[in-house]
Amino acid sequence: MSAYSDLIPVNVLTGALGSGKTTLLKALLRAPRLTGTMVLVNELGEIGIDHHLVEHASESTLLLENGCLCCAMRDDLKSALKDLHSRRDRGEIPHYERVVVETTGIADPVPIAYTLLAEPVLQHHYRLGNIVTVVDAVNAPAQLDRFAESVKQVALADRLVVSKLDIVEPGAIEALRPRLAEVNPDAPVVAGDSPNLDPVELLIADIHDRQSKGREVTRWMRSTADAAASSDGHGSHPEDITACCFTFDAVLDWTAFGVWMSMLLHRHGDRVLRMKGLLNVAGVPGPVLVNGVQHLVHPPAHLDRWPDEDRRSRIVVISSGLDRDEIRRSLHAFNALANPAPARPVRDLRIDAPPARARLPASV
Repeated sequence: MSAYSDLIPVNVLTGALGSGKTTLLKALLRAPRLTGTMVLVNELGEIGIDHHLVEHASESTLLLENGCLCCAMRDDLKSALKDLHSRRDRGEIPHYERVVVETTGIADPVPIAYTLLAEPVLQHHYRLGNIVTVVDAVNAPAQLDRFAESVKQVALADRLVVSKLDIVEPGAIEALRPRLAEVNPDAPVVAGDSPNLDPVELLIADIHDRQSKGREVTRWMRSTADAAASSDGHGSHPEDITACCFTFDAVLDWTAFGVWMSMLLHRHGDRVLRMKGLLNVAGVPGPVLVNGVQHLVHPPAHLDRWPDEDRRSRIVVISSGLDRDEIRRSLHAFNALANPAPARPVRDLRIDAPPARARLPASV
């Protein structure tokens, strides 16, 4: 199996109906750095990119003017990705380096992430990249109040792009930021109409990309520290989806943390939408990052050194109805019970191993 960072990243572009996903996608695909992108559009979605099509590559795959490919998903995601990779290997379609999946406006992004993290065949070729959620500045407040899907789309995002700023009052994005941060304090919020909108930051730079990993760690440390300082663990959204953020001063035992995380996800995986951790692990000189979606986690990512003097672990758990203090106390308890022997360095772990579903007993 290839190293995790060498796998083809699959980015997910999601957002409510009419939020502007296709408009954003069209703008991003004009960037030279995104040449070699495969676009998968759900057949119920708003395809709307016809004026960029220049020729048919096959019955269902179209070549875009900058060298990207577009395909309507006629089968499920697993079959579509397997088929595309086989056709690429046979030379039936041009080589592609990344995939963008545009979902329907009512889609829950969790099954897409689950498929990429759990399907054994896909793990040989693909990995989950950034989840980008388009937030409609006009309708987002009402949508977040009424629809659990809209809250989930925000909760799982690695990047939040606010659209329709040209038709709302100035300052709308600043008014929306606190609401989005209640659900997802870690995701950067960017203006969709900004001339400085960077397709590299949205679709290429992520925590598992070798070139951008260090920069992402620095950003993540800053954002999670700010979130921890302001988090109260309470909210009023559908299904009570909120973010619990906390710092952890003690050095963590890797085995104890792994058991704690596995048992948390096994028992409460349906309620834990997303978990990210920037960890100070015993025996490891740099920070270790863990990133999970419900029951499944990416392989850990790590750096050789810390970017600053702050060595505290920072953890964000985006969940439905879990108590922040109970989460913190349980981690303290597991770490206190850890064997005092030095932990096995995370650098020796197989970071290219496929993420595994927790199989520990269902009691914490």
